[in-house]
Amino acid sequence: MNNIQFLLNGKATSAPNVDSTKTLLNWLRTNQLVGTKEGCAEGDCGACMVLLAELNATNELTIKSVNACIRFIHTLQGKAVFTVEALRQNHLEATKGSVNLKYPLHPVQQAMVDCHGSQCGFCTPGIVMSLWGVYLQSEQAVQPSDIADALSGNLCRCTGYKPILQAGQKMYDYPRSFFDKQQLIDQLKQLQLSIDQKPYSIETETGRFDAPTTVEALVELRASYPKATILAGATDVGLWSNKQLRDLPHLIFLGDITELKRINEDANTLNIGAAASLNEAYAALCKHYPQLHDIFKRFASTPVRNSGTLGGNVANGSPIGDSMPALIALGATITLASARNQQRHERVVVLENFYLGYQHKAWEENEVLLSIHIPLPQINVEFRSYKVSKRFDSDISAVCGAYAIHLEAGHVHSIKVAYGGMAAIPKRAKKVEALLNDAPWNEITVKAAMNAMGEDFQPLTDMRATAHYRLRVAQNLLWRFYLETRPQHAMSPDTLSVFTDNP
Repeated sequence: MNNIQFLLNGKATSAPNVDSTKTLLNWLRTNQLVGTKEGCAEGDCGACMVLLAELNATNELTIKSVNACIRFIHTLQGKAVFTVEALRQNHLEATKGSVNLKYPLHPVQQAMVDCHGSQCGFCTPGIVMSLWGVYLQSEQAVQPSDIADALSGNLCRCTGYKPILQAGQKMYDYPRSFFDKQQLIDQLKQLQLSIDQKPYSIETETGRFDAPTTVEALVELRASYPKATILAGATDVGLWSNKQLRDLPHLIFLGDITELKRINEDANTLNIGAAASLNEAYAALCKHYPQLHDIFKRFASTPVRNSGTLGGNVANGSPIGDSMPALIALGATITLASARNQQRHERVVVLENFYLGYQHKAWEENEVLLSIHIPLPQINVEFRSYKVSKRFDSDISAVCGAYAIHLEAGHVHSIKVAYGGMAAIPKRAKKVEALLNDAPWNEITVKAAMNAMGEDFQPLTDMRATAHYRLRVAQNLLWRFYLETRPQHAMSPDTLSVFTDNP
């Protein structure tokens, strides 16, 4: 079958005979929906923003902003997409065609006009779609910081962000434009009933695309095609196609496997499926570890977190990935799965042991990542994670540090210190830990450990930072951790952070 069926702006749509790596952006523009623009083709600028709606495992509706430039169209089977062209249409339908002459546009659009939030207009459709996503999530004005976070994936080169942020507040001042979510739920259910219930699979002249619906089908595919590219949110793979022009002859998509999207916990562990989005995963993590809030908000942008997955971040294993230092410091493990004798076989690996070298990981050719397991908070254990980069949002770390210390009466019972950006892999500072373990948690021992940091790491100089800067930052972050957790006169994290909740 080579016929994607989805809802486009509220109407059932099919896209037959589409290449396996065709992006939604390219398909939309080819089909004359040109409000969606191409700015960067790598998920950074937001000119291509659309809203994606789907039903989750419990048939609840989720609507989120995503970048159409890195969204392969074959991932849309059974879902719904809304482009900027739908906004006016939805407003007219909500008002039964009776346009208010004072406010003829949708409240999001009207706010952008009244606040002078647009100049050249190229980026405006994407900004409007991000704001519409906020508008659909809340019927009352949200905090300015929430507007700023929703727009973290939108760049504007000429207007300046203040009027755009003001529009995000003002859009709630107009008469409410109704959006019928129940009707959309019914449409999605009807669409799924009309679609062949077999796992989605296509093969064209340029490649093959498989979307299994069970883990068993996934591991069988992986066993049969060990060289295939595993695809989750495409926030990295999309760039392989758009920017590096790689041939991706076979993609195996994880997004239709309900088991891999689950997030649950038992008495001691938080379990996050490999296909759970970064936003969902970090929301669950922050419930138990609120210290990760800043990392959460600074991890890429809202649309990237809506698409990208924690499993993809872990499996990629980038030395500058912001998740791994924290997960390693917390003692996370992962479950890998493969097919053996036509049966599903699983094994658990300690996350820090998974990374062997740059882009070299401890898994077999036919294995896939199923889930990540994070121990829940323990008594007397203090945890922090800090990120240092040139920009607040949507920037790759120069250094990311994470620390978990078990203190008893001012004495270090055990400590884990992990860094990203300091080596070819996310890595613990073993020499530093050795100096601190079974030692008093005081200025003398911490400064001795800081001086030993160079024995653990010899970082590189690149466009983000020099080796000297990275080493100094890593040392200073350990010092900050000490200041926040020292037995006497511990300093509040707020007094040490250069960031506030104000945009």
